[in-house]
Amino acid sequence: MPQIEETVDRILSLLKGFDGCAVAFSGGVDSAVVAKAAQLALKDRAVAVTAVSPSLAAEELSTSRQVAKIIGIRHEILQTRELENPEYSANSPRRCYHCKNELYAEIHKNMGRWRTDVMLNGANLDDCEDYRPGLEAAADWNVRSPLAECGLHKADVRRLAKYWELPVWNKPATPCLSSRIAYGEEVNEDRLAMIDRAEQYLRKAGYGTVRVRYHKGDLARVEVPGDRVGELGDPETRERLIAEFHKIGFRYVCLDLEGFRSGSQNLVLPLSLKR
Repeated sequence: MPQIEETVDRILSLLKGFDGCAVAFSGGVDSAVVAKAAQLALKDRAVAVTAVSPSLAAEELSTSRQVAKIIGIRHEILQTRELENPEYSANSPRRCYHCKNELYAEIHKNMGRWRTDVMLNGANLDDCEDYRPGLEAAADWNVRSPLAECGLHKADVRRLAKYWELPVWNKPATPCLSSRIAYGEEVNEDRLAMIDRAEQYLRKAGYGTVRVRYHKGDLARVEVPGDRVGELGDPETRERLIAEFHKIGFRYVCLDLEGFRSGSQNLVLPLSLKR
């Protein structure tokens, strides 16, 4: 696979120019590829860093630990406190900036202890074409994006992950739980826990990639794959779901007939922000 090998050479050549690196590591496909490349290029001078807070789904920490172990990279866990920042909890469209700013600040505090000289993230070229205020925080902290710098799109990253036999190569994107809360609605621990429990229920029921979007008045907008939407109209299935969601704390439960689509909360943003 000459093209893949050329891509590997390009990324490793870039990373070998650093004395040591700290990878912002969620355990998803993008950060896993960066962590794998960092481990190959820098060995014990690379560290993967996972931030833990109420906005991280319970299953994601376990995944990040498993993937880091498979890669063989040193793995550090940091507690972040973005919910204590009123600008984050207010949940404006710039919420992600405040989240990433907290993450990079915490990583930066520990770089001397880890003997690293640069922070890396998993941003690829597709991310750079979307509304991602977190990339502004990355720029503020001089965080490098080796996937984007090497010209990789999301599809390229998945191919590279498969080539390296990383188990998350086809893992769906799993943004933080706060991304499920409608802009302008407060982000707090209770709401994040409700969303996490509701999505776990749907996944355990076999619906795969799902989103439970929180809207004003404790309303849940449920997104499941489009070809599974009809199943939730079955009376018995619907009644079980409603009972479970009420127990979790939602007052109203709505099914989104368009089905799952990534970033649907951003549909309300003005076009000037999406460009």
